[in-house]
Amino acid sequence: MPLTKTAPVSSPLVTALDQNDAVRETVKQSADELLVINTVLKQEIPDHAQTGEVVQALQRTDELESRIQESVEDLAEVNQLLEQEIDERAGLERELAATKAALAEARDQPRQA
Repeated sequence: MPLTKTAPVSSPLVTALDQNDAVRETVKQSADELLVINTVLKQEIPDHAQTGEVVQALQRTDELESRIQESVEDLAEVNQLLEQEIDERAGLERELAATKAALAEARDQPRQA
């Protein structure tokens, strides 16, 4: 969901969100590539040759694949929190602007006695 990314106060958060999105995408692509590599290795290496270090390497790639997938999910959660923070700050900025406008209007009105 695209956010209003023009609010000046929120710009560091928007930048963090954009960077986090880029990292999440890179990590996801890495997880996908690792899955393909692991699948090919398991298919291409005969069962009788999957012993010792080969088995350990295949198990390790399975573990890495899981950790990377967890990282993708963690980054998605962080993105959601950043989006919520940006939305909250944007709302506060709108409230502040409205309050400032109301205050300026009240100051500019002639006093009635």
